[in-house]
Amino acid sequence: MKITIIGAGAMGGATAEGLLKSGILETPSYLCVADTQPETLERFEKQGAHTTTNNTEAIKDADIVMVVVKPWITETVLKQIKNALNYDKQQLVIIAAGIPSKDICSWLEKDGHPCTIPCYIVIPNIAIATLNSMTFIVPVGASEEQTSIITQLFSQLGECIVTEERLLAAGTTLASCGIAYAMRYIRASVEGGVELGFKAKDAEKIVEQTVKGAVELLQATHAHPESKIDEVTTPGGVTIKGLNEMEHAGFSSAVIRGLKAGMGK
Repeated sequence: MKITIIGAGAMGGATAEGLLKSGILETPSYLCVADTQPETLERFEKQGAHTTTNNTEAIKDADIVMVVVKPWITETVLKQIKNALNYDKQQLVIIAAGIPSKDICSWLEKDGHPCTIPCYIVIPNIAIATLNSMTFIVPVGASEEQTSIITQLFSQLGECIVTEERLLAAGTTLASCGIAYAMRYIRASVEGGVELGFKAKDAEKIVEQTVKGAVELLQATHAHPESKIDEVTTPGGVTIKGLNEMEHAGFSSAVIRGLKAGMGK
């Protein structure tokens, strides 16, 4: 399987890093990374990937083409490459938030003929670089068999869900924006640890391992978070006092309000 990524910014670069680490590619040269900035491509070239500043050249031999650019640039890039795309043999992945599928299909029309290339709107998060993304996939004009190829690909880069387009904004705020929210909690806990007397590096290690342990415990047991909280909260103990103080300050409400604000609600 040969894959091309157009755009090597934060998300495109993270996706390329994940693919190179995943073992999906028969050889690193089966990944082509295209970007307008040659210096951005150097780290991928050092890892054995093919690199180019020519988008049209980049997609020639690809089985899967990923366009990973800013939303306001997506239209320009799609119109630039569409005549070079093979609608019968290639699949197209678009990683950009907030672009309706109807717009994508319109941009990919050729000489007035409808778009027929199997297409997917995909929203991962930056943990894709370490094979830990939570990725949402919305098929657009793709069969179940074609979609399974894309699902298998992204499942090797973390967890993924095939979902409806109407839920994509919610998925984005939960997982793509959500990773920033989780990191803000970690930062706050580290600062609290310093105030409690730990050195910053020690507090960071403690908090990161604690969050990792909480996630892996829930994944291993499939328990509801509240049931595990109940195991920790001794009656009259320090844990329940700390939780209640956080709730007095609006912890749960702040999280929910932040998620809704991320959707513009």
